[in-house]
Amino acid sequence: MFDYLLNEETLEFRDEVRDFVKSIPRQMILDMDSENIQFPKEFLKGAAEKNLIGCRYPKKWGGRDMNWVSSTVGIEEIGVLGYIFACTFGVGGELVCDAIIRHGTDAQKEKYVRPLLKGELFAAECLTEPRGGSDFFGTTTVAEERGDYFYITGQKRFIVGGQGADYFLVYARTDPDAEPHKGISCFIVDRTDGVDTPYVYGLMGCRGGGTSRLVFKDVKVPKENLLGNKNGGFEIFKSMMIPERLGTAAMTIGAARPALEIATGYTTRRKAFGQPINQFQGVNFQVAEAAMLLDACRSMIYVTAEAVDRNIDERRIRRMISESKKFVTESCQKVVHNAMQVMGGIGYTNVFPIERIFRDLRLASIWTGTSEIMSLIIANEWYKEYWSMKKNHPTRDSEPDAPGAFETDEKIYE
Repeated sequence: MFDYLLNEETLEFRDEVRDFVKSIPRQMILDMDSENIQFPKEFLKGAAEKNLIGCRYPKKWGGRDMNWVSSTVGIEEIGVLGYIFACTFGVGGELVCDAIIRHGTDAQKEKYVRPLLKGELFAAECLTEPRGGSDFFGTTTVAEERGDYFYITGQKRFIVGGQGADYFLVYARTDPDAEPHKGISCFIVDRTDGVDTPYVYGLMGCRGGGTSRLVFKDVKVPKENLLGNKNGGFEIFKSMMIPERLGTAAMTIGAARPALEIATGYTTRRKAFGQPINQFQGVNFQVAEAAMLLDACRSMIYVTAEAVDRNIDERRIRRMISESKKFVTESCQKVVHNAMQVMGGIGYTNVFPIERIFRDLRLASIWTGTSEIMSLIIANEWYKEYWSMKKNHPTRDSEPDAPGAFETDEKIYE
């Protein structure tokens, strides 16, 4: 933790979250992984009672008027409990509420944000469908307008918190003839008749988060539950990618951190060939690499969070967030890999929680946008940024700085 970069308010908030994390009983973590708990309502209620959820939002709606840097610090600490704890913490309080705060009416904020931040309601975000995940704009869920209501029919899947949620943020097609990204709307859908949430998945990790399929059968949704404008779902989706991906990256650091800490302690105590194994470079170099990667991840997260707080250029933020999500999730998986490797066979058992962390973090580079989608966005934004820089803010042209720079016959492009 780079304490020297954080202000006093953020440090105090971090310590509040740390105290809360330390108060969570070991058995709850075990029960989540064994699915004796299928959705952690008591955990979320406890966090809400301490006013830890949604710290970025206005106090008027139950938040703390804090910034993105503080939010990433807090969600990293929640991640220490386990990746799924941070997932469920973030889906309602950091994602669904964010959409309503940004795009909703005061009536929607009063009805849905305030009680969620108090721990009285729970929410889930519904993006992925059975026919595709990354192809979001190919959604086949349909919302048909009839009088004062929309009627939603379709399916979503892999919905974290779906089983325990009281309401859902649902994207559905409202104009079948429009271009894919121009015919989608976003709705707040209460758990009501026609909403079914079967708990059908046998997950490798991240268990106990109420991950379910959602089936909507002609679900009646009042028009006042349309979020933003009709056919304006793209704008909401675009703004949601900030908390989706930046929050995911921050929580991944927290979830990986215990693996490094456990491995550090283990390699200090474990002896082989007459000395602690942390004296062998084959071991301590892997621990050093893991520590370096976590520091690099946190540096990237803080810089990106600061960029969002300062509301810099939208395209650069999109690139930075995509870079953060890809680099952090992949690097943290490497951190856990190294931790298991230096611990040897015992790390592959349930004597230590490394194997659970390993299973949990495999999700990190898949959900909320795969690493491949992040690379696509990074490349797209970087090329645009490059040509804009060349045109508007030229720096030294380094191409001629080579002995053969003017051998034009050698520079063949077609």
